[in-house]
Amino acid sequence: MTMHDERTNLGQQVARDIRAFFEERVYKTVIPRNIRLGEAPSHGIPGVLYDVKSKGSEAYVALAREFLARESAPALQADAQPAE
Repeated sequence: MTMHDERTNLGQQVARDIRAFFEERVYKTVIPRNIRLGEAPSHGIPGVLYDVKSKGSEAYVALAREFLARESAPALQADAQPAE
């Protein structure tokens, strides 16, 4: 989920509905609505580089880590299976 605003009832409800419908296919990491991410394109810089310490940048890095961990999990599980 991106541009998420957990402060609003609507944001909370949408997040609940998405997680209920898509279940484990939804990443746990949420990208918050963040002014610094919004400013980055006008400076021609990727958001994660524009302000590396902003909540938005940190969330994108966390999402990348979560994605890589999820993608490597099937390979690790296949390696752990006994050969027949």
